[in-house]
Amino acid sequence: MSGSLSGRRALVTGGASGIGRAIGIALAREGAAVAIADKAPAEATADLAGRIAAAGGQAFALPQTDVSDERQVLEMMQAATARLHRLDILVNNAGILIEKPLLETTAADFDRLIGVNLRGVFLVGREAIRRMLDTGGGRIINLASELAYLGRERCSIYCASKGGVLSMTRSWAREFAPTIRVNALAPGPTDTAMLGAESTAPETLAKESQNPLGRIARPEEIAEAAVFLAGPGATFMTGQCLSPNGGAAMF
Repeated sequence: MSGSLSGRRALVTGGASGIGRAIGIALAREGAAVAIADKAPAEATADLAGRIAAAGGQAFALPQTDVSDERQVLEMMQAATARLHRLDILVNNAGILIEKPLLETTAADFDRLIGVNLRGVFLVGREAIRRMLDTGGGRIINLASELAYLGRERCSIYCASKGGVLSMTRSWAREFAPTIRVNALAPGPTDTAMLGAESTAPETLAKESQNPLGRIARPEEIAEAAVFLAGPGATFMTGQCLSPNGGAAMF
């Protein structure tokens, strides 16, 4: 495949499903070689890599990785760079949602969610930046959420984690400019498994389409914003956050 990202090498965490899966497909469609990492069973990442290859793209699955575990992150990055040889684009997408009233939220809940959503972004981003500095630069796209701005009842630790992602994005953008451009995406509710009945209360689900566009997003719509941030149209953007959220939050 050829496109706006032809010759670029990308890593997508949380890439086996949902927004990460859509981003991996979109990057490959534009010509990038894509390494796919996820905590899901290896079959899930291998399936996506196979589908991309069957469509004429370049992709491969990385070992099953928990981004909150430093050892696993280091092994993942070593495997990725061994195959890619350099890293031009990182999409820090891996994340989880825990929806509970504050007074029922345990310290273990807090540690688990912050471990994936914030510590994971830190660990993967740090190692990607090391490699990008060695090879002359790159792009980092961190996945935040509209809830970093809006807040939501029963989701305080999730909201806090995504607010932390935005702050880390801005700090990295200042620290590593102009060599590395670091931006974020803060999607609104998106049609993924995370926004399913098992993880989200019915009253929350009922609110999600109450935005000016009157619906939730498709993963592919978020992926298009990631392609923009990774591509030639975003050369003068760093420390920014794009918010494809249907108008639920306006800045």
